[in-house]
Amino acid sequence: MSSPAATRPELLQTLRESVAGGFPVAVAELSKLVRIPSVSWAAFDPQPVSESADAVAALVTGLGVFETVQVARAPIGTGADAPLGQPAVLATRAARNGRPTILLYAHHDVQPPGKDEDWDSLPFEPTVRGDRLYGRGAADDKAGVMAHIAAIRSFVETVGSDFDLGLALFIEGEEEFGSRSFTNFLSAHRAELAADVIVVADSDNWDVDTPALTVGLRGNVTFRLTVSTLEHASHSGMFGGAVPDGMLAAIRLLATLHAEDGSVAVEGLSSREAATPDYPEEQLRHEAALLEGVAPIGSGTILSRLWSKPAITVTGIDAPSVGNASNTLSPSVSVKISARIAPGQQGTEAFAALESHLRSNAPFGAHIEIDDVDTGNGFLVDTSGWAVTEAKTSMTDAWGVEAVETGIGGSIPFIADLVEMFPAAQILVTGVEDPDSRAHSPNESLHLGVFQRAILTEAVLLARLNERQ
Repeated sequence: MSSPAATRPELLQTLRESVAGGFPVAVAELSKLVRIPSVSWAAFDPQPVSESADAVAALVTGLGVFETVQVARAPIGTGADAPLGQPAVLATRAARNGRPTILLYAHHDVQPPGKDEDWDSLPFEPTVRGDRLYGRGAADDKAGVMAHIAAIRSFVETVGSDFDLGLALFIEGEEEFGSRSFTNFLSAHRAELAADVIVVADSDNWDVDTPALTVGLRGNVTFRLTVSTLEHASHSGMFGGAVPDGMLAAIRLLATLHAEDGSVAVEGLSSREAATPDYPEEQLRHEAALLEGVAPIGSGTILSRLWSKPAITVTGIDAPSVGNASNTLSPSVSVKISARIAPGQQGTEAFAALESHLRSNAPFGAHIEIDDVDTGNGFLVDTSGWAVTEAKTSMTDAWGVEAVETGIGGSIPFIADLVEMFPAAQILVTGVEDPDSRAHSPNESLHLGVFQRAILTEAVLLARLNERQ
């Protein structure tokens, strides 16, 4: 397919002026959203998530272009007594005169903030320092929410409210907690969500000056592993040296997951061969904040390790704390394991490989229990579609440089559900983050220049699709 015509200069200039003029309002509205502690995890108060959904719905309604705007929930699982998931915002406007429909996705829930003392400013008090806005959710993914809203606002200001492009907006409320009602939500609202193009604004860019279109995503497998060796705790002085405690068994077992160079050593977890851009070790050390003298792990190019190979991380542990330690042998230890799997491998297949490895390598005959399992498949974008070309052209128009096609080490498992539900739709994975955003971590932040260019990119894309027959 030939490349699309260049965006009309006068249209691009008008959109650029509109985005710039509305940018202070977009930042102010984003700041208001960041102040709402919408953590979707089960251990947190669900009321702020509802408040966040209502706030987003009010912003969407205020655009004045959607035919329907609703806050809706779907059940988690099946059965009459299935609990409801967190609230999502769904807005729709039908296409006219043969124009395509575009579905814009983001999520308004956030990760837990962690300890306030680990932040340079309070996590739910948005703070501008230099060219960055700090706060939990400032980047992931309330900036994605506001990129959609601000882009639509500038698009409408430029072309008028009587446009032909079909629009659907889906702002999820539980992405950070596993999107557990996502499939049921898609099924319940299939007609409203059907689209020719789906934009998932939940990824990052190559750097603050270069946009990226994510074309490969790793999948994920998470679960809790409990390793037990004793019926109850025993005196470490009386029995230590003859009796294996749960901690020793867990450490020995976890060590089998990796080879000496730190690469994954689990039979059945696959890798994918793909060319990667140049990414020197110095850049990795800076962006990942490696301490002096600490070596990277794995083999192959650095980006192949991040994009196309499996990774296994112990993200949490339940064991006696140092401050509360006594001279006893722990009967059992539980850990949370998070595995990232190469694009192309099914999450269920990867879990089976991990489970087999753990059970066959349990030391000293330790008892193994695995529960709280969650899996998600990776994703590879078909880059031959016209929507990819339109998106990359829009990025070049907005940023002034060509976009880089990237993979991503993280996972967006629900994309596989979108592919299954809407197989004809072209999916674009974009984002407002950059390598210094520190999503999920203390001092999460959004680069304001990236934010403005992300808004302009999407406004240009909407305008281009509105003219596409």
